[in-house]
Amino acid sequence: MSQSEPIPSAVNTLLIGGGAREHAIAAKLAASPHIAQLHVTHPSNPGLARLGIAVDVPVSKAELYRLEQYCGHHDIGLVVVGPEAPLADGFGDALRTESRMVFGPDASGARLEADKAWAKQLMRSASIPTAEGRSFSNPEAAIAFLESRDERHVVKATGLAAGKGVLVPDSLDQAVAFVNECMVAKRFGEAGTTVLIEEMLEGPEVSVLALVDARTIYVLETAQDHKRLLDGDRGPNTGGMGAFSPSGRLTDDDLDRIQRDILVPTVDALKREGITFRGVLYAGVMLTPAGPKVLEFNVRFGDPECQAVLARLESDLGEAILATCQGKLSDVELEFSPEASCCLVLASHGYPDTPRKGDLIEGVEAAEAMEGISVFHAGTRLDDSGRLVSAGGRVLSVVARGATIDDARDRAYTAAESIRFEGMQLRRDIAAGSTAKA
Repeated sequence: MSQSEPIPSAVNTLLIGGGAREHAIAAKLAASPHIAQLHVTHPSNPGLARLGIAVDVPVSKAELYRLEQYCGHHDIGLVVVGPEAPLADGFGDALRTESRMVFGPDASGARLEADKAWAKQLMRSASIPTAEGRSFSNPEAAIAFLESRDERHVVKATGLAAGKGVLVPDSLDQAVAFVNECMVAKRFGEAGTTVLIEEMLEGPEVSVLALVDARTIYVLETAQDHKRLLDGDRGPNTGGMGAFSPSGRLTDDDLDRIQRDILVPTVDALKREGITFRGVLYAGVMLTPAGPKVLEFNVRFGDPECQAVLARLESDLGEAILATCQGKLSDVELEFSPEASCCLVLASHGYPDTPRKGDLIEGVEAAEAMEGISVFHAGTRLDDSGRLVSAGGRVLSVVARGATIDDARDRAYTAAESIRFEGMQLRRDIAAGSTAKA
């Protein structure tokens, strides 16, 4: 579909992904008059199954041609890719045609998230403020570097590791052990073949998400997430244990600097690399005493930030996505509720390392019946008896809106208290104040 054509009145849409982020996206798309039939790739997720038509072919890189055929047979005009892995695997390249739009970058643009070493070099070339860092493909060299330094560093697997490939070590021994886990024990597979060792930045961390249509950058409402498993930001990194919106840490001046010094130069640097970026550009930013600096980029909605931000979106997400794909973002004006939102992640026993599956889940319907509450399914399924059971690490996202962040937080925790499953993990300090530390 060319940029000169008007935004279609209704288009058959394929949503790729099966987590709480995709459930939240699906709920918005199902309500959009610009979306005709909604097809979902992961109908084993009960939340998604209620909102869309089940895709009946494999969803894998090895059999991508099957998904291409499915799109042709069902007149799919728009593909929305939720997770990062399909983007890095080239789903966007394969599924985008002259008559079919894809919301999400091609594999070349997805390198911004899938290859942290490449992203670091891109930022250096564009003078984008970020932590100083060096990449290593040899574990002995990485360990020697760590042993030669007195200051603390952050160690990152450079590939995709589901948000778990980052360690903020408390000691040299921890840092060395993590290098060996990544590079020798292959805990993260090929994602840990190379590690990036960065200086440790000080300050609050915030999430800035923007829609990008290759020419226009539309910054969405801000959010802040909590990546550590335990209260007080302790324990291992996870894919995210909760989020809230807006972030009380960001001033208008901060946002102006982030757009001017980070987002615009990043899109320009991608263009110089011959990359046309359409989709979500997500910057994880540390607000240091020297100003905002990039911690990492993602090329899709964050999870759970997506659930928190979309809870406040009052405009048509389908129209915004279509405008992004067609290069018409400059024609869109999005409205967000002045209310705040809070998202709590309920995780399974053993998450993030050895999540247990099959635990009976109760109380979801009671939570959903509460005012201002939405519950999005992540790792759930229906068993042979039709009962809802856990099926992954992060099980549910409980999202609340309220007049203030404290109000939204109180509502979210009240709703979460009505949900029960054996071994449920839940942080108790998500959004603990409007300037909560991430």
